[in-house]
Amino acid sequence: QAMEVQKRLAQIKITVEHKGVTVVMTADQKVQSISGDSDFGKITEAVNEALKQSQKVAADEMKPMMGGLGIPGM
Repeated sequence: QAMEVQKRLAQIKITVEHKGVTVVMTADQKVQSISGDSDFGKITEAVNEALKQSQKVAADEMKPMMGGLGIPGM
């Protein structure tokens, strides 16, 4: 079951546009592309936002596996 979730996460793409930077990342947190402004600070912020969103998606995908255990943060 965990392998199925991992495969689904790899298929889900998250696109974040932040301060002129676009980051495309999979829900299993693999960066697919970064484009736009070349300012390192802006890139860092955009990647961090994409990571945050990918973590939310991953948590939602794993909820059924947890069987309603009520784990904080999930």
